[in-house]
Amino acid sequence: MHRLRRLLLPIDSLGAADTAARVAQLLVGLALYGLSLAMLIRADLGVGPWDVLSLGLAVHLPMSYGAATVVVSAVVLLLWIPLRQRPGIGTLANALLVGPAADLGLWVIPDATALWQQVLLLAGAMVLLALATGVYIAPRLGPGPRDGLMTGLRRVTGWPVWIARTLIEGTALLIGWLLGGPVGVGTVVFAFGIGPLVGVFLPWFERRRAARVAVLEGRRAASIAGA
Repeated sequence: MHRLRRLLLPIDSLGAADTAARVAQLLVGLALYGLSLAMLIRADLGVGPWDVLSLGLAVHLPMSYGAATVVVSAVVLLLWIPLRQRPGIGTLANALLVGPAADLGLWVIPDATALWQQVLLLAGAMVLLALATGVYIAPRLGPGPRDGLMTGLRRVTGWPVWIARTLIEGTALLIGWLLGGPVGVGTVVFAFGIGPLVGVFLPWFERRRAARVAVLEGRRAASIAGA
């Protein structure tokens, strides 16, 4: 049991309160991430490569978009095995929760009926997705299935990150498009815009996490010195 906990929750021992806060931040980030995917779909201008694949699967299989997202995540995790990637609790939570959160968002968010609504939904979805990425990655509880596949392929092959990411996402996009997934101007905007947006939000959340770690470690050191 201890080995399993260390595998799925590979975090420093900074206290139960810190662990709870990190898990809570992870769950909030994943919920927001799923909501942002629902907004992308409702914008109906095209979605990201992995969502093209999930929606393409949903066209041919009796399942919702969210369920298809979980299936894709499970298949991606199987590809981790030959790459010897190690999952964390964040990896499993990502695989299991993002799809249902997106389905809930699709149930709540109505279809856009005008172009200006579509554009606003697309823009808002990308900003929210970038913010959510920073929220759930900063606690460092394990990479998402797709991120882990990219980093694992990079480690095994020695390829640059951009080559590994382009190959993986390009393959997902092609298969999804062949299955009937929606590809549009939003797909192009997503491909070129999401990286810079994540580059704005992720470092900010990582700096906040680093500052908290420094405070907690300082308190622990002071407690040990005063003992």
